[in-house]
Amino acid sequence: MIKKPQFNCNDVEVLGRETLYERFFRVEKISLRHKLFKGGWSKNMNREIFLRGNAVAVVLYDPVHDLIGLIEQFRVGAMDEANGPWLYEVVAGMVEEGEEPEAVARRELIEEANVTPYHLEFICDFLSSPGGSDEKLFLYCALSDLTSAGGIHGLADENEDINLHCFAADDVFAELLGGSFNNAAALICLQWLQMNRERLRKIHGQE
Repeated sequence: MIKKPQFNCNDVEVLGRETLYERFFRVEKISLRHKLFKGGWSKNMNREIFLRGNAVAVVLYDPVHDLIGLIEQFRVGAMDEANGPWLYEVVAGMVEEGEEPEAVARRELIEEANVTPYHLEFICDFLSSPGGSDEKLFLYCALSDLTSAGGIHGLADENEDINLHCFAADDVFAELLGGSFNNAAALICLQWLQMNRERLRKIHGQE
């Protein structure tokens, strides 16, 4: 059995917080100290954190026809990538105050893919980059008939230009670690789907 970490949030003393930037996202400078493994406390230190909040990500799968739905869209953070800044991703969106992650997943499936799933299965949650951000992602697998899915979607008032593609599962898994899906949420969702594919087909794969 893996033991819990030795320390928790009560072993951190926050000495001060300062907002450095605030628009759609927020950046803070936090002054703090924390307990040390060898005993005692660390020196006072400053850490900058990108406050992004919670998000969801959803991989689309059709277990009857063994199809995977992935969206393609422009990402400014990928401008320097060799293959360019248009990425294959899973459907994703931010969790607003008062919202439940599953409700956000269903909303984003409509907005980004025009798909309503008949089954939604929770995969896991994870911190995307805890060394400098508080973002936590909640991952899901959405089962749906993808035989007629596809096309351009997204909200025009948010400048979204999203192209939904449906691929044979074998083709996706053959390229899984080859650089075609170079973002964490897509990789985790697709690896989970690869491990659970036969179970989902057995349970949900009947016409």
